[in-house]
Amino acid sequence: MPPIRTYGEETCCIPDDGSPWLPFAPYSELVMLKILAVDPARGRVVCLMRAPPGTELPPRRTTGSTLIYTLQGRWKYREHDWVAGPGSVVSETSGDSLTAQALPDGTDDVMVMVIAEGEQQLLDENGQVAGVENWRTALDRYAKDAIDREQQR
Repeated sequence: MPPIRTYGEETCCIPDDGSPWLPFAPYSELVMLKILAVDPARGRVVCLMRAPPGTELPPRRTTGSTLIYTLQGRWKYREHDWVAGPGSVVSETSGDSLTAQALPDGTDDVMVMVIAEGEQQLLDENGQVAGVENWRTALDRYAKDAIDREQQR
């Protein structure tokens, strides 16, 4: 498995098969992430996220801006009336509390490209922070998978 890219190293092309799909554990075993790059200086993560139709992610609050480009499927936030479909760009501002839902009306998984800065604070049923995702946890997730693959050999 190639090392994960960090911004500012060099201009590069990251092949699709260069990064594995990883479960979004412990938050969901159904939702998968493909971490493409991290930027420690800006606190940024670039990843693909895939979720089966009908899946709801845990509520979360952002501490930075997030851009989401929808590649396939349809999804929405429980807190909004609009629906994002292929080609849609969703822009989130810092401080938003949102609950993403992959709509159950399709057969394809929802797949989005996410560019997130700051922390994604996963919230419990009382709105309290139950977990945090950021560039550090993305690197940890990637490294853990590499170690697990090496141990399986």
